[in-house]
Amino acid sequence: MISISLVTLGCPKNQVDSEIMLGLLDQAKYQIMDDPEDSDVVIINTCGFIESAKQESIDTILEIADLKDTGKLKYLVVTGCLAQRYREELLHEIPEIDAILGTGNFDQIVHVIQDGVSSQEQKPGLGGINEPIFEYRKDLPRMRTIPGRTAYVKIAEGCNNRCSYCIIPFLRGPLKSRLEEDIIEEVAALVTSGIKEVILIAQDTTVYGVDLYGEPRLASLLTRLAKIEGAFWIRIMYSYPDHLSDELIQVIAREDKICKYLDLPLQHASDRILKLMNRPTKQAEVETLIQKIRDNIPEVVIRTSLIVGFPGETPEDFRDLVDFVQRIRFDRLGVFTYSREEDTPADRLAGHLPEEIKEERWDTIMAMQREIALQNNEILIDQEMEVLVEEIYSKEEGIGIGRSQWDAPEIDNLVYVHNCHAGIGEFVKTKIVDAMEYDLVGVEINEFTK
Repeated sequence: MISISLVTLGCPKNQVDSEIMLGLLDQAKYQIMDDPEDSDVVIINTCGFIESAKQESIDTILEIADLKDTGKLKYLVVTGCLAQRYREELLHEIPEIDAILGTGNFDQIVHVIQDGVSSQEQKPGLGGINEPIFEYRKDLPRMRTIPGRTAYVKIAEGCNNRCSYCIIPFLRGPLKSRLEEDIIEEVAALVTSGIKEVILIAQDTTVYGVDLYGEPRLASLLTRLAKIEGAFWIRIMYSYPDHLSDELIQVIAREDKICKYLDLPLQHASDRILKLMNRPTKQAEVETLIQKIRDNIPEVVIRTSLIVGFPGETPEDFRDLVDFVQRIRFDRLGVFTYSREEDTPADRLAGHLPEEIKEERWDTIMAMQREIALQNNEILIDQEMEVLVEEIYSKEEGIGIGRSQWDAPEIDNLVYVHNCHAGIGEFVKTKIVDAMEYDLVGVEINEFTK
């Protein structure tokens, strides 16, 4: 039997694509392996969003390609965003690649492997690249790869925004939403299987449904998802502020299953830089929106992501951003230094900044945010919260590790729960007794499992 392993790079949206490929391969009776060194076929699902992600993808391809000489690897497939963008360059520079698939046709993975592995001669580039448009159907199988009881559900693909720095519309195509019924069926099946946290993702979740229904339908979708029986969290990621409506805010406030957590990628605060980024929302509008969210959802946690060192960012623009962050006091915040991406309008702008200035500005924001994060966490001491246990750190000492509804996986706080009797995938009521910059320490109050 042919053994296959898959390496996933990049964001949760890529993770969903990988799980679909693994589901198709499992359905076709291939042996799925965890370790590429033990596999006849390796698939690398690449990321091509920013320069560091591209470099990681290339390094991984080269590392895996070496297994053709040192391991049992016979066939190497490259998929994902980097493949979509640089097909010819990859095939020319890395001849060990046997097949390549893009973001619009990765569901052809079984055919590509069957054709390629059975062939007596190498067919470089087998599979090819289609238009970057993919339709997620409820009949596509998925093999979950994330440990624990969390699952990502992609509610739409592609993006109609035209942020000047972003290559995503080129890599993933225009917005293509899934039918509400399709998503509801998938979530219901996941909950039935034991999933305790469903994370809705898209390039921009707030515009979900515009292409299908002529209007944003995230509020409607959430209302229907909250009616699914069972105890589970619904988390929303990548909610751009432009379409965050009053109706959506009210649904999040009203429905207990929806995490009181909003991920608002704002990117900057200077109106001049926002205009250069082709972002339609101005600073004053964002502040008004954040105040409205906090007024209507008092327990809400707001995460944002920012870009520093954008072309033409003056010291005054950066000071505007610093003042904004100090004033808003985001609960969660991530910062990226601007990465030049060819074929984007931002790349053609004047005033690109030296890397050392970008790094200095990154350090400034992050140092300030560490203080804010610690102060926000210290407020939680002596408070009680529900924690989803994801790992048993020490069974002997009774220490579990989990997250609250206010923390997304991989990027936000962890909660270390002492005297923990709950198992992985169970909710436990926890009293917070200590706080660090990005993590919390608590004690189980009483065990209860949902």
